[in-house]
This record gives sequence, C-alpha cells and structure tokens, in this order.
Amino acid sequence: MTRVAAIDCGTNSIRLLVTDLDGDRQDDVLREMRIVRLGEGVDQSGHLQDAAIDRTLEVCREYGELISTFEAARLRFCATSAVRDADNGEQFGDRVEEVLGVRPEVLSGEAEAAASFLGATRALGSGRTVVVDIGGGSTEIVVGDGPDLESAVSLDIGSVRMTERFLASDPPAVAELTDCMSYLDTVLAPQCGMAAVPRFVGVAGTVTTVAAHALRLPSYDSSAIHGARLPLDDVRAACLSLAQMSVADRRALPFMHPGRADVIGAGALILDRLIEALPLDSGELVVSESDILDGIAWSLA
Repeated sequence: MTRVAAIDCGTNSIRLLVTDLDGDRQDDVLREMRIVRLGEGVDQSGHLQDAAIDRTLEVCREYGELISTFEAARLRFCATSAVRDADNGEQFGDRVEEVLGVRPEVLSGEAEAAASFLGATRALGSGRTVVVDIGGGSTEIVVGDGPDLESAVSLDIGSVRMTERFLASDPPAVAELTDCMSYLDTVLAPQCGMAAVPRFVGVAGTVTTVAAHALRLPSYDSSAIHGARLPLDDVRAACLSLAQMSVADRRALPFMHPGRADVIGAGALILDRLIEALPLDSGELVVSESDILDGIAWSLA
C-alpha cells in the first residue's frame, strides 16, 4: 500500500486528495476543495493577479500541513488552464515550490483530458465512453474505452472564462445568454463529430452542482451525486434554470458552494450545449465525483 497526495490547481478551485493505493484498490483518506479563483481576469490579461496568487498560496500552506499530518509518501501538484495561459506561471511555480517543496506540473490540455478520463472511468469498467470535464478555464472532451483513448481535446471554454466574457448582468440578460450559447455552439461543433458514443460521463464541480440541482438535494451529498444516472432532459432543465437565476438565488440553493454561485450559470450553459452537440447514444448522464484528481493520484502508484 502506498499513501499519495494529489493537488489539482484549476482556474476556480484548488483541490487535495490523500489516498491509499494498493493494487487496483483506492481508499480515500481525505478530500478537500477551496475556491481561490486563481484564474480571475486571466482570460483578458493573460496574467495571474497578486491577490489570486496569495489566496492560492494560503491554501497551499494549509494543504502542506494536511499532507504532513497524514504522512503521504508522494505528492504531485498539477496546474491547468489558468497557469497554462498566464505569462507569470513560472513565478507562480517558484512560490508554490517554496511552500510545498514540489514544483507544479503545468499540464497540457491533452494531458489534463487524459488524467480526467483515467480518474472518471477507472471504476466503470470497459465500454466506449465520452467524458466531459468542465472547469473554470477550460473544458475537456475525451473519448475512449478503458485505457485506450480515441480522442482528447481541451477547449478554452470554462465557467469563469465564459462568465467574464459574456455574462455581465445579474441575472444574465437574454441577449448575454444567447450570445454565450452561440459562441459555445461555434466552438463545440468542430469537436463533436465522432461516432455515436454509448456512455456519457460528466465530472467536476459544474457537473456535480447541476446534478444536485436536478436531484433537488436538500444539501450537497456526494453519496447521492456520485454514480447518479440522470435523464438528459432533466439535466438540461437544471442547466437552463441555473443559467437564468440571479447570483443571490443560486447562493440560496442548499447545495450551492458560495464560490461557484457567480460562475455556475456559464458552466451550466457549457454542459447544455455539450449535450446538444455530442452524438450521444444514451439518454442519460452518468455523474462521477472521481475525476482528474484521482487520475493524478493513480499516476503516483
């Protein structure tokens, strides 16, 4: 048995997994998530803001203490869209290394997609599957069967990026929603021409939050969300409901993380347009709480 720690540093959140790996078995010790909005303004400026870096480093210090307390033998820190796009990503890496003793690995879009697919499908068994991972800065679409990937693409559409570009009003104006959806359709259409896929899996915070809304959960409940199979019509209804709400109304939902309330509308629109664009042979979405974080952990086995 090996105890490992994995950190996924995205545009909106930074997450930690400490888990025990033994053969094909994974026994989680700890999962933590903090909203730090590292990628705030990066879409326009191409630069990580000092305040966003400071928020992220504060959580890194907290995570470092947890990793030490739980005596993880190995640690891998992966950064994705925001750091990929930033002109000061190297300087950010220097500061993280000072705190944690490891340098962040800035994953390419394709590597991010592959790690998401590994994490999401490891426990699902064989079968041709499309996995979508909607993040704050990018969205990954991966098609494969077991360990064999057929295609993997990372697109610069994410909940934070699309909110900053299109959804300035609160609640969003109809024209803003329409413009955002039209843009998403233009981006997604060339990427969704694969043969029909029998299994559709969604991961990460946008998908799990939409699932909680579709399920009308009285609080965020991972056990109810992980593995849920939701009719696509119900998912799309939940997406459009969230997209049209005010931030205050979203924040009042009992399952909503307050750090997602201002950007979940754009994330929900991405999921809705993916359902429209992908050639899905199934009428359901399988929701997985296992994702890129689990893929990072298994890379340390």
